[in-house]
Amino acid sequence: MYDLIVRTRRLNKLKVALVILVVVLIILIIFTSIRLVQMYNVSKTKYAYDLWINEVNAQISAREEAEKARFTSLNEEELERFNSIYKHQDNKRVFLTFDDGPSTSVTPYILDLLKEQNIKATFFVLGLKVEANPDLVKREYEEGHFIANHGYSHKYGDIYSSSQAVLDEYNKTNDAIKNALGNENYNSLVFRFPGGSSGGPYHDIKQEAKELLKQNGIASVDWNALTNDAAGANTKEKIMENFYNTVQDKTSVVILMHDASDKILTYECLPEMIQYFKDNGYEFKTMYDVIGRG
Repeated sequence: MYDLIVRTRRLNKLKVALVILVVVLIILIIFTSIRLVQMYNVSKTKYAYDLWINEVNAQISAREEAEKARFTSLNEEELERFNSIYKHQDNKRVFLTFDDGPSTSVTPYILDLLKEQNIKATFFVLGLKVEANPDLVKREYEEGHFIANHGYSHKYGDIYSSSQAVLDEYNKTNDAIKNALGNENYNSLVFRFPGGSSGGPYHDIKQEAKELLKQNGIASVDWNALTNDAAGANTKEKIMENFYNTVQDKTSVVILMHDASDKILTYECLPEMIQYFKDNGYEFKTMYDVIGRG
């Protein structure tokens, strides 16, 4: 009888030990499973994060490459498009261009009007004015306008001292634009000679400079319509008279205007000019459209 009691107690202890062992094993299995799931989820999350980072980096790299490609020097085909900018077009187009800015007294009003009308323009900026008003240059660029190059000083004796001086002023202004935009990839690509690219006492140097610019993948653009807002037209009536006389029936219009500090009349006449082009079926274009890189 005593042996039976002892054996029964031993058996019960063994059962208890087995139960405890089973419980411990179950706990270990559950804990291990949880840890494995957690590790899997962490690994999965890290993998997804790594994929996302790689995708983001690839997108950034692609944008940077696209930005560089957008502003590389013009090739022969692109330069030739600028030679044809004034030629007859089946679809009418107009390039609103503004020289000698930006200025705090005129440029913001022009930008406000263009934004309201959803129209893009081309601004031929002066390097000195870029350095004085970098925020306006940045606004022009961010609102989709083309920032072209009008040299640094606008002093004929300096800029036309040699063909290399023209290129030097282009480069100096180009650097000023880069600094204003915070964009080292930016390249103006398009230059407008102060006073135009031909005629006058500096005609020969201008022709040499045009070839030098072309060798560096830079186009030059003049105009085939103007308001004379910087050449004696000091009333709205005179500005509009010059406008209508020079636009006439052209199908590709590059119109010269100014947004320097004393050209508020240009802004005041701009709504009527825009309405004329709209009424007569013109599309508003910028130098981006001529280059054709998007």
